[in-house]
Amino acid sequence: MKVESDSYICKDYDGNLFISFEQYDEMVLSANPLLTHCLAVVKTGEDYLLGWNKWRNRYEIFGGCIEKGETARDCIIRECHEELGLDSFDVVYLGAMKILMKPDYFSPNERIEFGGLYGINLSDLNIDDIYEKIKDKEEITKLALYSQVKNKEPIALIDEKLLEYYV
Repeated sequence: MKVESDSYICKDYDGNLFISFEQYDEMVLSANPLLTHCLAVVKTGEDYLLGWNKWRNRYEIFGGCIEKGETARDCIIRECHEELGLDSFDVVYLGAMKILMKPDYFSPNERIEFGGLYGINLSDLNIDDIYEKIKDKEEITKLALYSQVKNKEPIALIDEKLLEYYV
């Protein structure tokens, strides 16, 4: 699958290409067979919360794979419960990410995937309190604000670009 070098937004360390950000209707996106995952940009004041993914050794935004029978919204609510321990929160649908994925753990083939992007605002954030509530501490081993780790620690490049979509 060839994508012209100037026809994508961002390329990550693994060679995956963030091709476009599109304003699909949320329910139309949920019915798209290419929808594989959902991500959430978590904003706190003027900063963003990131989680350290122990398997990929970098900070990322939160989210994960769609499970059978889930809508995009169901997925992000479940993932935020697992990765942030959130039980009650407002989530805003922002749009759909189109990504050219290189072969990886999930597939031996290069492929186009769509992902739902959501925004969450946690105005009264206490990182220590949030960390105590995380259900999936196998994957997310620490939390940090973007301003604390920018240019100091590895951050997933596509995820860093996605912060711009929730201002």
